[in-house]
Amino acid sequence: MDKAIYCGGVRETISGDISDAFNDARSRGDCFLWIGLHEPSQDEFDLITSEVRLHPLAVEDAIHAHQRPKLERYDDTLFVVLKPLQYVEESSDIEVGEINLFLGRDFVISVRHGEADPLGGVRRRVESDPDLLAAGPAGVLYAICDQVVDTYSQTSHEVEHDLIVLERRVFSGEHGDVTEDIYSLKREVLEFRTAQDPLIPVLEEIVKGRVELCAHIREQFRDVLDHLLRVDTRVDEHNELLTSALNAHLALVSKEQSQAAIQQNADMRKISSWAALIAVPTMIAGIYGMNFDHMPELHWTLGYPLSLTVMAVAVVIVYRLLRRSGWL
Repeated sequence: MDKAIYCGGVRETISGDISDAFNDARSRGDCFLWIGLHEPSQDEFDLITSEVRLHPLAVEDAIHAHQRPKLERYDDTLFVVLKPLQYVEESSDIEVGEINLFLGRDFVISVRHGEADPLGGVRRRVESDPDLLAAGPAGVLYAICDQVVDTYSQTSHEVEHDLIVLERRVFSGEHGDVTEDIYSLKREVLEFRTAQDPLIPVLEEIVKGRVELCAHIREQFRDVLDHLLRVDTRVDEHNELLTSALNAHLALVSKEQSQAAIQQNADMRKISSWAALIAVPTMIAGIYGMNFDHMPELHWTLGYPLSLTVMAVAVVIVYRLLRRSGWL
């Protein structure tokens, strides 16, 4: 993606091959070479490995990616893995990238995976800051860590905005079931935590002076660590708020379902009551509607009005009983 020699606070473009660039940086003393790669193949990386003694396991990690943030020492070389984040506005998703860094006294090799790309801005920042260039590879590592943590802070604000919107939807009750949306945001927060949480011990290792290459700019790394701890606190708060929002939503859904069940029971009682009122006259009418020759009251003059009277009286009695019991 980019390659240059930095000497005396000035960027110098590499005109020859990588081997000549390494020899040039070493021969001139207080200089370092920064090579940026994006998802290199094994053959492409072999060109660099032939010039710098990189541990095979670290090279394998850098090529295949999918590592957690970490700091490892291989002789005089540091291998650092960072996880930059990129918030996608359209889908409210968090895309996680990966940056693998090899740092020595006179070289920086950065290997980027994914779409999250903070390195372009970092290189411009380093090139415009003489103090960072004077710090050498450690200054580059600081600038990259600082930029990555800044993306964490920006992403946490975006997540907080999404969380506020979700909370309003939960308590407004106007947007239906939001359980899936809560789980989706909770999964994004989990990816966020997976990216930033392991970086804390990496920066603590540097701040405590256990990384010789970065010992002269420990104060700058302490500032980055302070920002990262603030982000870590916010991420924990977001996770707890999402859990509370999910519990509140489930409680509201349960309440609505209970109210619906109560209303359904009331409706069923009313339907049953009206069915009972209709059943009494239907039974009497059904009896006298049977076509038998020998039935009492068939040829009685008062039989018809008496049947209607009995039906009416029975319906009134059943109605009063149902009203008294609260079914109507």
